[in-house]
Amino acid sequence: MIDKDRIPKAILPALEAKLQGREDEINFPPPVFDAMKGEVIDFDMEKESLTNKFPVLSEHLNPYGSMQGGIIAAAIDNTIGPLSLLVSPPSFTRYLTVKYGKVVSPELGYVYVIATFIGKKKRQLFFEAIVQDSDGNKLASAKATHWVID
Repeated sequence: MIDKDRIPKAILPALEAKLQGREDEINFPPPVFDAMKGEVIDFDMEKESLTNKFPVLSEHLNPYGSMQGGIIAAAIDNTIGPLSLLVSPPSFTRYLTVKYGKVVSPELGYVYVIATFIGKKKRQLFFEAIVQDSDGNKLASAKATHWVID
């Protein structure tokens, strides 16, 4: 089910075109996105990019008080996955590699994930993502390969 109240108007036409009347079969945003309290910030169809915002929550901290790496990876996956739904054929994540650069502390408040569709080769789809703070400082980066479902 599409939550039209939480999705920027720029996304709705692309999403409705992709789903072609199957809106009841897909949860957009997905439940895990809601659990992480994610927010869709921007979608650029020309650049094939999606930007999402995620709060640094206390329940997502590691023993050192910074955001756990797996939660950062989940924020990335929660941005690349919806982008893939918007710009490519149905697919699933085959590989996701994350390079962590800086500590994500609660003082940052939020992280922003900017995902971009890079291209397609046969049944493989390629995506990249950057995780940054509100000042644009790069915190992590990722590359993903998706496999098109036949």
